[in-house]
Amino acid sequence: MISSINPSIKMVAVLIPGILLGLTYDVFTPLLYLMFILVVTFTMTDIPITRWLKLFSPFLILASGFAWTTMLYANQTFSGGETLFSFWIFEVTAGSVQTGISVGLRSLCFGALSLMFILTTDSTKLMLSFMQQCKLSPKITYGILAGYRFLPIFQHELQIIRQAHRIRGVTREQGIKGRVNQFRRYAIPLLANGIRKAERVAIAMESKGFTGDPDRTHYRKMVARKRDWLFFVLMIGVLMTVFALSYHLGYLKIFGRQF
Repeated sequence: MISSINPSIKMVAVLIPGILLGLTYDVFTPLLYLMFILVVTFTMTDIPITRWLKLFSPFLILASGFAWTTMLYANQTFSGGETLFSFWIFEVTAGSVQTGISVGLRSLCFGALSLMFILTTDSTKLMLSFMQQCKLSPKITYGILAGYRFLPIFQHELQIIRQAHRIRGVTREQGIKGRVNQFRRYAIPLLANGIRKAERVAIAMESKGFTGDPDRTHYRKMVARKRDWLFFVLMIGVLMTVFALSYHLGYLKIFGRQF
Protein backbone atom coordinates (compact mmCIF):
# COMPACT_ATOMS: atom_id res chain seq x y z
CA MET A 1 0.00 0.00 0.00
CA ILE A 2 2.72 2.52 0.94
CA SER A 3 4.46 2.01 -2.41
CA SER A 4 1.40 3.47 -4.17
CA ILE A 5 1.19 6.58 -1.97
CA ASN A 6 1.93 9.89 -3.69
CA PRO A 7 5.66 10.50 -3.07
CA SER A 8 5.31 14.19 -2.16
CA ILE A 9 2.62 13.51 0.44
CA LYS A 10 4.60 10.55 1.72
CA MET A 11 7.71 12.69 2.10
CA VAL A 12 5.85 15.33 4.11
CA ALA A 13 4.19 12.62 6.21
CA VAL A 14 7.66 11.27 7.07
CA LEU A 15 9.38 14.65 7.44
CA ILE A 16 6.97 16.20 9.96
CA PRO A 17 7.25 13.36 12.53
CA GLY A 18 11.03 13.45 12.14
CA ILE A 19 11.12 17.16 12.98
CA LEU A 20 8.68 16.93 15.89
CA LEU A 21 10.38 13.91 17.41
CA GLY A 22 13.61 15.91 17.41
CA LEU A 23 12.08 18.15 20.07
CA THR A 24 11.40 15.36 22.58
CA TYR A 25 13.84 14.22 25.24
CA ASP A 26 11.85 11.51 27.02
CA VAL A 27 12.02 7.78 26.39
CA PHE A 28 8.31 6.99 26.14
CA THR A 29 7.40 9.17 23.12
CA PRO A 30 10.04 8.00 20.58
CA LEU A 31 9.77 4.39 21.80
CA LEU A 32 6.02 4.24 21.22
CA TYR A 33 6.25 5.92 17.81
CA LEU A 34 9.13 3.62 16.79
CA MET A 35 6.88 0.65 17.51
CA PHE A 36 4.19 2.20 15.33
CA ILE A 37 6.67 2.76 12.47
CA LEU A 38 7.75 -0.89 12.63
CA VAL A 39 4.14 -2.08 12.55
CA VAL A 40 3.40 0.10 9.51
CA THR A 41 6.61 -1.00 7.76
CA PHE A 42 5.99 -4.73 8.15
CA THR A 43 2.21 -4.71 7.59
CA MET A 44 1.75 -2.12 4.83
CA THR A 45 4.84 -2.84 2.69
CA ASP A 46 6.38 -5.87 1.01
CA ILE A 47 9.93 -5.16 2.24
CA PRO A 48 11.69 -8.44 3.20
CA ILE A 49 12.53 -8.50 6.91
CA THR A 50 16.07 -9.77 6.27
CA ARG A 51 16.80 -6.92 3.85
CA TRP A 52 15.31 -4.37 6.23
CA LEU A 53 17.39 -5.66 9.15
CA LYS A 54 20.53 -5.55 7.02
CA LEU A 55 19.91 -1.91 6.10
CA PHE A 56 18.76 -0.96 9.60
CA SER A 57 21.75 -2.43 11.45
CA PRO A 58 24.03 0.61 10.80
CA PHE A 59 21.39 2.81 12.44
CA LEU A 60 21.59 0.62 15.56
CA ILE A 61 25.34 1.20 15.77
CA LEU A 62 24.90 4.92 15.14
CA ALA A 63 22.11 5.23 17.72
CA SER A 64 24.22 3.40 20.31
CA GLY A 65 27.06 5.85 19.71
CA PHE A 66 24.73 8.84 20.04
CA ALA A 67 23.24 7.46 23.26
CA TRP A 68 26.64 6.75 24.85
CA THR A 69 28.05 10.13 23.87
CA THR A 70 24.98 11.94 25.23
CA MET A 71 25.26 10.09 28.54
CA LEU A 72 28.84 11.25 28.97
CA TYR A 73 28.50 14.83 27.76
CA ALA A 74 24.95 15.85 28.79
CA ASN A 75 24.80 19.41 30.13
CA GLN A 76 23.18 20.51 33.38
CA THR A 77 19.74 20.86 31.81
CA PHE A 78 19.57 17.15 30.99
CA SER A 79 21.88 15.57 33.60
CA GLY A 80 19.69 15.85 36.68
CA GLY A 81 18.96 13.06 39.15
CA GLU A 82 21.16 10.83 41.25
CA THR A 83 24.60 9.73 40.12
CA LEU A 84 24.59 6.15 38.86
CA PHE A 85 28.34 5.73 38.34
CA SER A 86 31.40 7.77 37.53
CA PHE A 87 34.81 7.12 36.01
CA TRP A 88 37.75 9.41 35.26
CA ILE A 89 36.22 12.87 34.61
CA PHE A 90 32.79 11.55 33.58
CA GLU A 91 29.76 11.34 35.82
CA VAL A 92 26.69 9.49 34.57
CA THR A 93 23.38 10.44 36.18
CA ALA A 94 19.85 9.11 35.85
CA GLY A 95 18.90 12.15 33.77
CA SER A 96 21.79 11.75 31.36
CA VAL A 97 20.97 8.04 30.89
CA GLN A 98 17.34 8.89 30.11
CA THR A 99 18.41 11.61 27.69
CA GLY A 100 20.92 9.29 26.01
CA ILE A 101 18.34 6.55 25.53
CA SER A 102 15.90 9.14 24.18
CA VAL A 103 18.45 10.40 21.65
CA GLY A 104 19.18 6.82 20.58
CA LEU A 105 15.49 6.02 20.11
CA ARG A 106 14.96 9.23 18.13
CA SER A 107 17.83 8.23 15.86
CA LEU A 108 16.19 4.84 15.32
CA CYS A 109 12.91 6.60 14.46
CA PHE A 110 14.71 8.72 11.88
CA GLY A 111 16.32 5.61 10.41
CA ALA A 112 13.07 3.64 10.31
CA LEU A 113 11.20 6.54 8.69
CA SER A 114 13.97 7.02 6.13
CA LEU A 115 14.03 3.34 5.18
CA MET A 116 10.26 3.23 4.88
CA PHE A 117 10.37 6.17 2.48
CA ILE A 118 13.41 5.11 0.44
CA LEU A 119 12.45 1.46 0.01
CA THR A 120 8.87 2.22 -1.07
CA THR A 121 9.44 5.24 -3.34
CA ASP A 122 10.32 5.18 -7.04
CA SER A 123 12.74 7.96 -7.98
CA THR A 124 10.94 8.74 -11.26
CA LYS A 125 7.56 9.06 -9.54
CA LEU A 126 9.15 11.24 -6.85
CA MET A 127 10.49 13.71 -9.43
CA LEU A 128 7.19 13.72 -11.34
CA SER A 129 5.34 14.38 -8.10
CA PHE A 130 7.70 17.25 -7.26
CA MET A 131 6.97 18.72 -10.68
CA GLN A 132 3.20 18.21 -10.70
CA GLN A 133 2.21 18.60 -7.04
CA CYS A 134 4.99 20.85 -5.71
CA LYS A 135 5.29 22.87 -8.96
CA LEU A 136 9.05 22.43 -9.10
CA SER A 137 10.71 23.53 -12.35
CA PRO A 138 11.07 20.75 -14.96
CA LYS A 139 14.67 21.85 -15.49
CA ILE A 140 15.49 21.00 -11.88
CA THR A 141 13.48 17.79 -11.63
CA TYR A 142 14.64 16.26 -14.92
CA GLY A 143 18.20 17.41 -14.19
CA ILE A 144 18.16 15.62 -10.83
CA LEU A 145 16.63 12.52 -12.40
CA ALA A 146 19.21 12.47 -15.20
CA GLY A 147 22.04 12.88 -12.69
CA TYR A 148 20.63 10.03 -10.58
CA ARG A 149 20.57 7.78 -13.66
CA PHE A 150 24.25 8.54 -14.26
CA LEU A 151 25.35 6.89 -10.99
CA PRO A 152 25.16 3.23 -12.15
CA ILE A 153 26.76 4.25 -15.48
CA PHE A 154 29.73 5.80 -13.67
CA GLN A 155 30.08 2.70 -11.52
CA HIS A 156 30.21 0.50 -14.62
CA GLU A 157 32.74 2.79 -16.32
CA LEU A 158 34.93 2.77 -13.20
CA GLN A 159 35.04 -1.01 -13.35
CA ILE A 160 36.03 -0.86 -17.03
CA ILE A 161 38.84 1.63 -16.28
CA ARG A 162 40.17 -0.56 -13.48
CA GLN A 163 40.16 -3.63 -15.71
CA ALA A 164 41.90 -1.68 -18.49
CA HIS A 165 44.63 -0.54 -16.08
CA ARG A 166 45.06 -4.09 -14.83
CA ILE A 167 45.47 -5.43 -18.39
CA ARG A 168 48.13 -2.80 -19.08
CA GLY A 169 50.05 -3.83 -15.98
CA VAL A 170 49.23 -0.80 -13.81
CA THR A 171 49.31 -2.16 -10.27
CA ARG A 172 47.42 -0.76 -7.32
CA GLU A 173 49.75 1.61 -5.47
CA GLN A 174 49.99 1.69 -1.69
CA GLY A 175 50.19 4.65 0.65
CA ILE A 176 48.61 8.08 0.57
CA LYS A 177 50.61 9.29 -2.44
CA GLY A 178 49.75 6.16 -4.40
CA ARG A 179 46.03 6.53 -3.64
CA VAL A 180 46.14 10.17 -4.77
CA ASN A 181 47.78 9.16 -8.07
CA GLN A 182 45.27 6.37 -8.47
CA PHE A 183 42.41 8.81 -7.88
CA ARG A 184 43.77 11.07 -10.64
CA ARG A 185 43.99 8.18 -13.08
CA TYR A 186 40.35 7.33 -12.43
CA ALA A 187 38.94 10.86 -12.07
CA ILE A 188 40.13 12.35 -15.38
CA PRO A 189 38.56 9.75 -17.74
CA LEU A 190 35.40 9.61 -15.62
CA LEU A 191 35.11 13.40 -15.74
CA ALA A 192 35.66 13.46 -19.52
CA ASN A 193 33.03 10.78 -20.09
CA GLY A 194 30.65 12.57 -17.72
CA ILE A 195 30.97 15.83 -19.65
CA ARG A 196 30.30 14.07 -22.96
CA LYS A 197 27.23 12.27 -21.60
CA ALA A 198 25.87 15.41 -19.93
CA GLU A 199 26.17 17.34 -23.19
CA ARG A 200 24.38 14.59 -25.13
CA VAL A 201 21.59 14.40 -22.53
CA ALA A 202 21.18 18.20 -22.55
CA ILE A 203 20.85 18.26 -26.36
CA ALA A 204 18.42 15.33 -26.29
CA MET A 205 16.26 16.95 -23.59
CA GLU A 206 16.15 20.27 -25.45
CA SER A 207 15.26 18.55 -28.73
CA LYS A 208 12.33 16.81 -27.01
CA GLY A 209 10.92 20.04 -25.61
CA PHE A 210 12.33 20.04 -22.06
CA THR A 211 12.70 23.81 -22.00
CA GLY A 212 11.61 24.39 -18.41
CA ASP A 213 8.05 25.46 -19.27
CA PRO A 214 5.85 24.54 -16.26
CA ASP A 215 2.68 24.40 -18.42
CA ARG A 216 3.65 21.17 -20.14
CA THR A 217 1.61 18.00 -20.47
CA HIS A 218 2.63 14.73 -18.81
CA TYR A 219 2.29 11.16 -19.99
CA ARG A 220 2.25 9.94 -16.37
CA LYS A 221 -0.13 11.91 -14.19
CA MET A 222 0.59 12.04 -10.46
CA VAL A 223 -2.53 12.86 -8.45
CA ALA A 224 -3.27 13.16 -4.75
CA ARG A 225 -5.92 10.58 -3.94
CA LYS A 226 -8.01 9.99 -0.85
CA ARG A 227 -5.78 7.17 0.43
CA ASP A 228 -2.73 9.42 0.14
CA TRP A 229 -4.28 11.90 2.55
CA LEU A 230 -5.44 9.03 4.78
CA PHE A 231 -1.82 7.90 5.05
CA PHE A 232 -0.78 11.47 5.90
CA VAL A 233 -3.47 11.72 8.58
CA LEU A 234 -2.44 8.31 9.95
CA MET A 235 1.23 9.25 10.36
CA ILE A 236 0.56 12.68 11.87
CA GLY A 237 -2.51 11.60 13.86
CA VAL A 238 -0.70 8.74 15.58
CA LEU A 239 2.17 11.07 16.43
CA MET A 240 -0.22 13.59 18.01
CA THR A 241 -1.88 10.74 19.90
CA VAL A 242 1.50 9.61 21.22
CA PHE A 243 2.30 13.17 22.31
CA ALA A 244 -1.08 13.46 24.07
CA LEU A 245 -0.67 10.10 25.79
CA SER A 246 2.87 10.96 26.87
CA TYR A 247 1.63 14.29 28.25
CA HIS A 248 -1.27 12.61 30.07
CA LEU A 249 1.04 10.06 31.71
CA GLY A 250 3.56 12.74 32.67
CA TYR A 251 6.43 11.49 30.48
CA LEU A 252 6.53 14.23 27.84
CA LYS A 253 9.75 16.22 27.99
CA ILE A 254 10.65 18.87 25.41
CA PHE A 255 14.15 20.41 25.51
CA GLY A 256 14.59 19.22 29.09
CA ARG A 257 11.32 20.70 30.32
CA GLN A 258 8.85 18.26 31.86
CA PHE A 259 5.18 18.61 30.84
